[in-house]
Amino acid sequence: MWRGLIIAHSTILRWVVRYAETCEGRWRRFERPVGGSWRADETFIKVRGQLMYLYRAVDAQGNTVEFYLSRTRGIAAAKAFFRKALKHHPELHSITLDGHRPSHSALRRMGMNGEFNFRGPDPVTIRSCQYLNNIVEQDHRRVKLRLQAMLGFKKFYNARRAIIGIELAQMIHKAQFAIPIDFGSNPGVVWRHVLAA
Repeated sequence: MWRGLIIAHSTILRWVVRYAETCEGRWRRFERPVGGSWRADETFIKVRGQLMYLYRAVDAQGNTVEFYLSRTRGIAAAKAFFRKALKHHPELHSITLDGHRPSHSALRRMGMNGEFNFRGPDPVTIRSCQYLNNIVEQDHRRVKLRLQAMLGFKKFYNARRAIIGIELAQMIHKAQFAIPIDFGSNPGVVWRHVLAA
């Protein structure tokens, strides 16, 4: 039951699949800049019993930088993730990875192709440090906790859309959006203003 209405869980999932990407696009307009020191890592979820890989990055304060769900875990998937992250947040000065070699290779190849400052003055530092990456591994738990409460996904498309909705909710919770004062403080009113902007 939701606000006096009886709604099936499948109906809510259909709403998420239909509207999550649109909502994320509207909220992105108000996104605050993230820090230039990133911690990137990948975790996995299951879709129809098969492993799918969720690439995620947070900054040093734990703010979500970007996320990307992929069917594979290789150089091509890592490149797609980093390109998406750099498109929204080009101000990067260091990135900490785990020991997964394809992620390191992807970044080096992108740097050699001039997709970010790899060799110029003050180049981006690419490093591997398990201690520094604890922050992103802890942040995975917030997302995976929400995913575990679901019955599982049968389609990759639905999983990707649900993750967009979960990540958006986490970013709102982390106060990663600069909402104009005239939007007020009532959550329902804020949502209406954001979607209308």
